[in-house]
Amino acid sequence: MSRTPPPPGVRRSWGSDEDGASILHVDMDAFFASVELVRRPDLRGRPVVVGGDGRSVVLAATYEARAYGVHSAMPMAQAIRLCPQAVVLPPDQSAYREASAAVMSILRDVTAIVEQVSVDEAFLDVSGARRRLGPPTRIAALIRERVRRELGLPCSVGIAGTKFVAKLASGFAKPDGVLLVPRGATVEFLHSLPVGSLWGVGERTRESLARWGITTVAELAANDVSVVQRAVGRAAGAHLHDLAWGRDPRPVVPERQEKSVGAETTFEHDTADQAVLEGHLLRLADRCSTSLRERGLVARTVSIKIRTEEFTTLSRSRTLPVPTDVGREIYLAARHLLAGTELGGRRVRLVGVRAEGLTEVGARQLTLEEAVDDASDARRRAEQAMDEVRHRFGAGAVGAATLTGALPARSTTAVGGSELS
Repeated sequence: MSRTPPPPGVRRSWGSDEDGASILHVDMDAFFASVELVRRPDLRGRPVVVGGDGRSVVLAATYEARAYGVHSAMPMAQAIRLCPQAVVLPPDQSAYREASAAVMSILRDVTAIVEQVSVDEAFLDVSGARRRLGPPTRIAALIRERVRRELGLPCSVGIAGTKFVAKLASGFAKPDGVLLVPRGATVEFLHSLPVGSLWGVGERTRESLARWGITTVAELAANDVSVVQRAVGRAAGAHLHDLAWGRDPRPVVPERQEKSVGAETTFEHDTADQAVLEGHLLRLADRCSTSLRERGLVARTVSIKIRTEEFTTLSRSRTLPVPTDVGREIYLAARHLLAGTELGGRRVRLVGVRAEGLTEVGARQLTLEEAVDDASDARRRAEQAMDEVRHRFGAGAVGAATLTGALPARSTTAVGGSELS
């Protein structure tokens, strides 16, 4: 995820001592947009925005577009108002997943201790690779050179003694740079930042801290932990106070297990039509099941998300009797959840489906019901055949059948694993 540039006064250099700074945070720059520019080099230097139409949101924007105030998660309509000359490209999630896998493969050539935290960022512990490849700054240079040479993509790297500080450093290194924060400079670096730079400090927490006169990390650190706890709560206060002093003992954990896969749709026009909602649930369930099969996973729990016309978000979930990767089974659970959600006639602007409680297909034993369920096995084979058609002819070549008729124009954002962004 791209961060804003460092606030005024934050230095670009904090020293050259690399001892004890063996954690790297690699963050791809404007990832989705950069992947598109590799395929469309004629667009380089122009403001490019990746996102759907209508009421969808910006998924990525080139730095030329950001100069006009465009940023990820901004409504597309607002982005176009800010930068009407922007080139808008529809997202291609399969291309982004392929590029992400290639990036992670390069990182795992450096060290086996890689913790992928999203489609476009990862932590590395390179303490064991220093003898073979050199100091962390040299390793960062090798990573950036390989990613650029082999994939044509830019990335920024933060180097520090802790994960939290490495992540901050990569954000401040953007675009396309490296920032080392030596262990001995950690506290000085942190105390130069506004309090909103700390993990877990969103707008509401920032406002709560400001009421206690805390607007910078230095001010938070200078206060007794009990004061911070009174401002934001006991657990959060203790955690933020530790971060303000550079205390973050979490190691880099390789092969982070995916917790869920999902997809959601924002409608062009709000709707209360149950048939339309069910039709979208069917397509979203199909996309979830496809993602599960690609990863060799099955889901124990199905959940839905509904956002109404007044921006109220409702969530419902259901545990399945048997874990599944079959789209129709996910759809039936989602439809049951929708039927049990009291909307009171309110129209819906967004609906989403998520498969949770994931396990590997081979990590469980079939139940007796599964073993004799010929219908379920037939559905799985049919959906696997659809996977093959999509692989050969493209994602839009075949889709889940629906009896609800044509669905209204929509903008869709797919989410897989730890959230595509």
